[in-house]
Amino acid sequence: MIQIYHNPRCGKSRNCLAFIDQSKQEYEIIPYLTETPSFDELKSLLQKLDLQPIELVRIKEKIWIENYKGKELTKDEIIKAMVENPILIERPIVVKNGKAIIGRDLDLVASFLD
Repeated sequence: MIQIYHNPRCGKSRNCLAFIDQSKQEYEIIPYLTETPSFDELKSLLQKLDLQPIELVRIKEKIWIENYKGKELTKDEIIKAMVENPILIERPIVVKNGKAIIGRDLDLVASFLD
């Protein structure tokens, strides 16, 4: 089953969810802002995405700029920052068959779902 880490206030996330809905495939919505992934879940998600923690951070978010920008952080510290502030997690994330993508580009989502 497809999972989508979704923020309903984000236009890209809403567009991705609508696209997945039209695909007629079964999916599960994970409202990650209220059901924040644990440290281990986020680490697993990063492996599925094949990304480094900093690559999943929304570095233009006010929380990041005010609290973390310019600091030397370990990978674990970056993951912890995302767990403590889930708004920092890039969205939407689409997971299928043990792999994941950031679903901002609907053409990429289409090829990922095939």
